[in-house]
Amino acid sequence: MNKIIQVVIYKSISDEVKLAQYAKLALPAIKAAGGKFLARGMPIAVREAGEATRTVVIEWDSLDAADKGYDSDAYQQAIMALDGGAVREFRYIEAM
Repeated sequence: MNKIIQVVIYKSISDEVKLAQYAKLALPAIKAAGGKFLARGMPIAVREAGEATRTVVIEWDSLDAADKGYDSDAYQQAIMALDGGAVREFRYIEAM
């Protein structure tokens, strides 16, 4: 199986302080679980029905690795720190 690309799209952010605390915890948690950050931040351009919202792209060796990273204690602590401060959409696609 090919590697997995995780795309996280922030639909809305209601609390920048919680988001900053989440990011401080999430970055090392995902790296420790084997995730490789390919991009994160605001889009430099959008087309068609695109929205200029925070986006994160992470590469994983497999969907199983991505699931284990999400379910890890360290990442779950990051989610608790976010505490509803953002609405996000996670997408997982197979890399080419």
